Amino acid sequence: MLEEFKKFAVSGNVLDLAVGVIIGAAFGKITSSLVEDILNPIIGLILPTGDLATATLKIGENAVLKYGNFLNNIIQFVIVAWVLFLIVKAANKLKEKQS
Repeated sequence: MLEEFKKFAVSGNVLDLAVGVIIGAAFGKITSSLVEDILNPIIGLILPTGDLATATLKIGENAVLKYGNFLNNIIQFVIVAWVLFLIVKAANKLKEKQS
């Protein structure tokens, strides 16, 4: 069983996956910084709080809807999804050319 695990661990797919996870984590940090440090202040110019991340909406006397951070996460997701779409599209074109 140990030999079988060694073959699995050093196979190309596992190494590709590991590289993908590491690059994905780094890209996630870059995307977070883009949204939090560049886009939020720009969007915040039109908000009374001055920052999208801290944007809230008071509902009633005690309830506060903290929608700013939620919108941050949506923006980050859309950026990551768009970049992944472009990568997959480019990879599919390369596969078509090789065929």
